[in-house]
Amino acid sequence: MAQGSSSLTRRIVLLNVAGLLALVISILYLSQYRAGLIDARVQSLLVQGEIIASAIAASATVETDTITIDPDKLLELQTGESYGPQDESLSALEFPINLERVAPVLRRLVQPTRTQARIYDRDGALQIDSRNLYGRGDVLRFDIIPPDDRPTRLERAWIAIKGWFGRSSYPLYRDLGPANGRGYPEVVQALAGQKASTVRANERGEIIVLVAVPIQRFRAVRGALLLSTQGGEIDSAVAAERLQVLTLFLALGAVMVLLSMLLARTIAEPVRRLADAAENVRRRIRSRGEIPDFTYRRDEIGELSGALREMTNSLYSRIEAIESFAADVAHELKNPLTSLRSAVETMPLAKTPESRARLLAVIQHDVKRLDRLISDVSDASRLDAELQRQDTAPVDLTRLLKTVVTVANEVRRDDGVKITLAFEGGAPRSFTVRGHDSRLGQVIDNLIENARSFSAHGGTVRITAKRLRNAVEITVDDDGPGIQPEAIERIFERFYTDRPHQGFGQNSGLGLSISRQIVEAHGGRIRAENRIGISAEPDGPKVLGARFVVRLPAL
Repeated sequence: MAQGSSSLTRRIVLLNVAGLLALVISILYLSQYRAGLIDARVQSLLVQGEIIASAIAASATVETDTITIDPDKLLELQTGESYGPQDESLSALEFPINLERVAPVLRRLVQPTRTQARIYDRDGALQIDSRNLYGRGDVLRFDIIPPDDRPTRLERAWIAIKGWFGRSSYPLYRDLGPANGRGYPEVVQALAGQKASTVRANERGEIIVLVAVPIQRFRAVRGALLLSTQGGEIDSAVAAERLQVLTLFLALGAVMVLLSMLLARTIAEPVRRLADAAENVRRRIRSRGEIPDFTYRRDEIGELSGALREMTNSLYSRIEAIESFAADVAHELKNPLTSLRSAVETMPLAKTPESRARLLAVIQHDVKRLDRLISDVSDASRLDAELQRQDTAPVDLTRLLKTVVTVANEVRRDDGVKITLAFEGGAPRSFTVRGHDSRLGQVIDNLIENARSFSAHGGTVRITAKRLRNAVEITVDDDGPGIQPEAIERIFERFYTDRPHQGFGQNSGLGLSISRQIVEAHGGRIRAENRIGISAEPDGPKVLGARFVVRLPAL
């Protein structure tokens, strides 16, 4: 599997992070929206209050050609002082708010905004409440009892549940009704000539914005204007925004569910099919179970499918090889056993010492043949498991070949065959491969013994190691009769032997088969061919001998 994140992993992470990111953004956006909405409402009420207060101050005065004069003020005048509009003391004169002139103005300015407006005089007494106006702006009455807006038990329970999940930090708002307006800190601040604004929450947990603006003329505060939003106005806007977010979340959730189902289908369904196929292979419900092919997918499912298919093919190939090997072993063991049985059964019938001696020679020959065959079969059966269990290591072929050739030359034989070794195409240190040195030595030894058995007395077996670009090539040449063309591939089969010059049963036919198994387990290849020389004979080119070529990947 390639290093780094795969496409499937990136898709899963992207979907999960995208969902979490959408949720976080929605929550942050909603909180900012609520705070921004409250700030915007406060600013708009302040502007609205200043406009209404200015309009009230302009329209609530008495007639311009009449002035109410306080006799006490006149008595307090000193010599040379005057009493008139140009005097700054005019700002202290009592200009009562004309309710009949203010009410229509207040109604026209407040009604479109659905804002509650209350006007208080300098003593904090309620003069006008926009809730107590007729349609044309006339005053209904001032001491009307405000409607009972207290929540019911069910509403209080719902408010408690909402408060449990998110308690408001705003102070509690209580409607004072016709009581003195100085109960509102905002009104007290406005009567002192300063604008004031606060955000409160009523008993229902609804946000209410309060703005108080002084009503003044000629720098004299004549009253206070208190504007307040309707209970639930801001909460309704936030609820509407939440509904939009919820709707968007549901839509995105539906899309995410569909995408998740599609993604799960692309993962779970193939995995389930692969698991069922693997279970069928384990139980061997059919003669040969097939693993579904998903190798066209460029993700872990495709890699898993390819790996399972290769594993299954390797498993069946090994099972078939074991079955074939067992059949071959049974066949090869049956031949000497049949001969041995015949010799043993014939022994009581032998009348002469010469007959008994021949039968004993046959028995000894068959016993040696069985012993050699069983040893080779045992070695071949352990070979595969041994190569799988043992860890590979760098193998110096220079030293390995020199050791094997030295041992082969020092062992005394009656054939007089000499073994030579040569290196081509690289320094000795470059002939290094990864594998098992003992098994590679077994391959070279098998090839030497095979070439030696076909060589004439006093002949030479030549071993050459050549360094190629990415491999090491070892050739074993002899001067024997060569290989029959039809036997070039068959000589690597188990129990195949064609040695007319040797007696029957002298060779088990497993040496070259074991050699090929070892070379292929090391990722290499082995082949056989004839050495051809230039000849003018009419029968064709002359065969100079046999050649075995082993190629192993270089380290």
